[in-house]
Amino acid sequence: MANISAFKSQITQGGARPNQFRVKLTFPAFVGAAGTVAAQSAEFLCRSSLLPASNVDDITTYYRGRPVHFAGERTFQPWSVTVYNETNFNIRNAFETWSNGIVNYDATNGFTQPLVYQVDMSVYQLDRNDRVIKEYRFFDAYPVSIGAIGLDYEDNARIEQFDVTFVYNYFIASDV
Repeated sequence: MANISAFKSQITQGGARPNQFRVKLTFPAFVGAAGTVAAQSAEFLCRSSLLPASNVDDITTYYRGRPVHFAGERTFQPWSVTVYNETNFNIRNAFETWSNGIVNYDATNGFTQPLVYQVDMSVYQLDRNDRVIKEYRFFDAYPVSIGAIGLDYEDNARIEQFDVTFVYNYFIASDV
């Protein structure tokens, strides 16, 4: 029979909390000092993120009209962060410089070597004492979308924020 005490005994140390996290953004070397400053600021100004999703594709084969399932390849979903924008635009400028290096805003050229524009990044789940309890490290990441910032005369009670979506080749989770 289920009871509250049995339930509580399964939630060790109060459970993992979605507001206890840290994101480590890394910028490629060509972004320069702006990337270093942005990476330091982003650790504090990253408002939200995701622990990543991945899927194993299903290969359905039919045998005498009946579906038979086999495990296919693993695919990784894009990873995104939401960042508060500060008045000097440090983080947004660094992302725009990075994106411009991949494909220029005013032309069709950019860096062609992945080692130049891809970097590794991490998101950490923390406990209530700020200790890392889980890490997801993304390999060969780069931004594919820098979200819009809404401007509105009537919106005076919040700080601007924008989303950045990354693709990456794979992630590794600690303890896996």
